[in-house]
Amino acid sequence: MNIEDLLSKGLAFDSLSAEEGQYLFENAATTELMYVANELRKKQKPDNKVTWIIDRNANTTNVCIANCKFCNFFRVPGHKEAYITSIEEYKTKIEETFRLGGEQLLLQGGHHPECGLDFYVNLFSELKSLYPNLKLHALGPPEIAHICKMEGKSHTEVLIALKNAGLDSLPGAGAEILNDRVRRLISKGKCTGKEWLNVMRAAHQVDLTTSATMMFGHIETLEERFEHLVWLREVQAEKPKQAKGFLAFIPWPFMDEGTLLNKIRGIRNEVSADEYIRTIAISRIMLPNVINIQASWLTVGSKVAQVCLHAGANDFGSIMIEENVVSAAGAPHRFTADGIQESIREAGFDPQLRTQQYEYRELPELEQQVINY
Repeated sequence: MNIEDLLSKGLAFDSLSAEEGQYLFENAATTELMYVANELRKKQKPDNKVTWIIDRNANTTNVCIANCKFCNFFRVPGHKEAYITSIEEYKTKIEETFRLGGEQLLLQGGHHPECGLDFYVNLFSELKSLYPNLKLHALGPPEIAHICKMEGKSHTEVLIALKNAGLDSLPGAGAEILNDRVRRLISKGKCTGKEWLNVMRAAHQVDLTTSATMMFGHIETLEERFEHLVWLREVQAEKPKQAKGFLAFIPWPFMDEGTLLNKIRGIRNEVSADEYIRTIAISRIMLPNVINIQASWLTVGSKVAQVCLHAGANDFGSIMIEENVVSAAGAPHRFTADGIQESIREAGFDPQLRTQQYEYRELPELEQQVINY
């Protein structure tokens, strides 16, 4: 393989194989990867805007039987700290989110053994009846797969029921690394990689917008990272013509603080700033059919994320009024609405508030700055 030929292939929006992508990642200079990814971003997103969103990452429950080895958030059934969020608590959270300029609830939780399809249908219906303008970006493929197993229903049946109850879009949560060797070791209680992909296929068939993620830097190999990217690209290529499919891809490094992977196996997050920037760049190159690439400032900080805006990323994600899962494993960074916009401007771009559908929004009058939880 030849680096120049592969870079030219990437510049032409041609799909690189997993082997070609890995070869580039291992052999091309960071500046070369950044240049190609930046050129692709400029062709796909030519307006010099970097998008961001105001939302809240709330949790339906912290009860989970998946027992992921990287999660400090979950509690087993019956634990004294176990909870299911009440409607009154949702009302407080949603009304504060509206006051802070947000319109969306990123709503996720655990694999609760007693929360089936009726629970979520009733919850979504009630939230939408109380707040018709609320956008529900909720659950994720592992939670959908869990509900399907509980109910004996297909992915399509469950997704249609949830969409009819008010689900607006499906996050790419729980992908981690899609190879089942990895999943058996770090998240054995979750769905397989194939089922994760099949849930997303079904979501695209029923015209639910989705996103895709990759949590890397733990026990996976480079081969498994690139396999992951190719599988995402293939699912995106299969979507119906009218469907948006994966609107965004968000890679982030494993956060190790206090996790079982760290305590029992000694696995640490050793992803350097350079490796993260290269990962953003190669993601843009490997996923020519996914238009938005998000830099995870929550896990890498604003300075590294700013460099990523010159390496193919065009989105800064959310200021996250509330976030509990990744923060529980040591993600230390926070942004206010002013701070995220200033960081984008410092990097040479124009900040643009967006919706989950990546439509541009006018910046609302903010009653107060976002609280750092």
